[in-house]
Amino acid sequence: MERKYPHLCAPITLGRTTFRNRMFSAPMGGTDITNDGCIGPKSIAFYELRAKGGAAAVTVSECMVHPQTDGSHAYHLDESILNSLACATYTADAIRRHGAIASLELSHSGMYSGTYMIDKSKQHGMTQWGPSACVRPDGVQVGELTVEMIQEIVFAYGHVAELAKRAGFELLMIHGGHGWLINQFLSPMFNKRTDEYGGSLENRCRFAVEVLKAVREAVGPFFPIEFRLSGAEFVEEGYGLDEGVRIAQQLEPYINLLHVTAGTYQRTFGITHPSMFTDHGRNVYLAAEIKKHVKVPVATIGGLNDPAQMEEIIASGKADVVYMARALLADPFLPRKVAENRDDEIVRCLRCFTCMAERAATSTRRCTVNPLIGRECEGDEVTPALVKKKVLVAGGGPGGLYAAYTAARRGHQVVLCEKENELGGILKSEQALPFKYEMYQLTGTYEKLARDAGVEIRLNTEVTKEYAEKENADALIIAVGSEPLVPPIPGLDGDNVVVVNNYYREKDKVGSEVVVMGGGLAGCECAIHLAQEGKTVRLVEMQDELAPDANVRHRPLMLRQMEEQGEKLTVCTGHRALRATASGVVCQNKDGREVLVPGKSVICALGQRSRADVVEQLRDAAPFVRVIGDAAKVSTITNAVYWGYHAALDI
Repeated sequence: MERKYPHLCAPITLGRTTFRNRMFSAPMGGTDITNDGCIGPKSIAFYELRAKGGAAAVTVSECMVHPQTDGSHAYHLDESILNSLACATYTADAIRRHGAIASLELSHSGMYSGTYMIDKSKQHGMTQWGPSACVRPDGVQVGELTVEMIQEIVFAYGHVAELAKRAGFELLMIHGGHGWLINQFLSPMFNKRTDEYGGSLENRCRFAVEVLKAVREAVGPFFPIEFRLSGAEFVEEGYGLDEGVRIAQQLEPYINLLHVTAGTYQRTFGITHPSMFTDHGRNVYLAAEIKKHVKVPVATIGGLNDPAQMEEIIASGKADVVYMARALLADPFLPRKVAENRDDEIVRCLRCFTCMAERAATSTRRCTVNPLIGRECEGDEVTPALVKKKVLVAGGGPGGLYAAYTAARRGHQVVLCEKENELGGILKSEQALPFKYEMYQLTGTYEKLARDAGVEIRLNTEVTKEYAEKENADALIIAVGSEPLVPPIPGLDGDNVVVVNNYYREKDKVGSEVVVMGGGLAGCECAIHLAQEGKTVRLVEMQDELAPDANVRHRPLMLRQMEEQGEKLTVCTGHRALRATASGVVCQNKDGREVLVPGKSVICALGQRSRADVVEQLRDAAPFVRVIGDAAKVSTITNAVYWGYHAALDI
């Protein structure tokens, strides 16, 4: 067959190992790490799904090589730990059985040991070690590693590498980026040593070179070794791309693949993990520049999820391999769909950070658009229903669409009704915000999957109790969503007022000076967009805190975007709206005084409420009834999709 993306699908050989394509699964940490650092069964299933989905290599992250100086709650590979080698072997086998190459990331946290601990007080109580003695910004004391300790860590890298090879891993990634120990030695921001491990570039690279030599000695001459390097650190005290090139040249003789990433995890999270506010592939230029100066193959990473863009990266010679992490959470089968010319079925990552926020909050993992993530042990195949039934879905938002798609895959006869002339529910409003346009496009992807699975979709059709009873369905999934909360504030019915959900329809009504009422997630993101368009925006929020409904990873990046708008965006917290007028919004400030927040246009973004009246009307309209998404509780797309998926499985 003729591949639509031939360069992306072409194999590549590193050392004497051939990889089936150029799409690699980037390191992603486990969620059920045992107390002694073993890989748990949920994580084994998680990595296996990446392999089943067609990735050429699947990287298990992170294996900390020296617990004596790095107490991070991460993977360890140590024959003295019962089941450690066995768990690693089962993991490598689970990956390899699907044709992918199992890779293990070897790392050391250095002065950031314990980063992944939920209880940060334990982290602060640990002894931290780095290239130089210092006090971290959070007040934690860091001790300087002695030469003897450095050599002990170097030996540990080699020893763990030998164990990894024994366990069946066929690629090793040495993590030298993101502010972990090897990067700390490479970076002038961290490394203040005056001995042979500090000062000149050659000296700062010495530890990395010694590690790579130890690993090579352990695994042999033809085993592929990959080095993960931050091409630039993006902080004033660190190194830039010019020095990144010179570091790459120092390390090139000892590796088979140079993996160019970006930034320092503790300082540049939104660069290392590009957010929706940045371009896809915003870090590719780092790999492209470094590739001009080295002979080894180069890999790139950074918010990549579009096969056309990734094909161009490989075809134009910017890189030889593309890595994906979040994109393979959203759709683990992305590589397989690319290889089979089914790229129009790819469920794109939204870069919403639900995955990373959930891991930080609960040590589990979820994905907004993929309910399988974190629950791979349950299997990725949908079991056909023994008894085929008629299923009626009320509402064509993301939850309703995914429920309909899943029910159809089980063999049920599925009818989805949407009362408006377009699917998408609340996602329709996202088409007006360029940085959230992929969220709007999600509807089209889910619609295609649902139609291809056999779902009958009826637009301009409202499901009433009478309609449901006439359809005589065996099961009814109520996914009617929510409606905007518009409190009885005088003036909100004025011609200059636009409800945020309707902004995409009424953009022309919004002038150059705008007041946004409501500092939740929707209000903040709308304010950012309006300011980016050059409008003068004033955001009014009754509470002292903005966007408490945003997740812990997205929120700080969003707030930074607000700050970057400068004078175009003014935030007025502690202001309770009293009335909207043609001149702006009259508010009561913290001092109890009435003040006018000026603006010719007003955006009402005061939240959502469930369509409880519709739900009550439909509760007894079928033998099996399930309420999902905002109709049950105003929440997130994540919950709507997850509840919809499981509602369909329960029929």
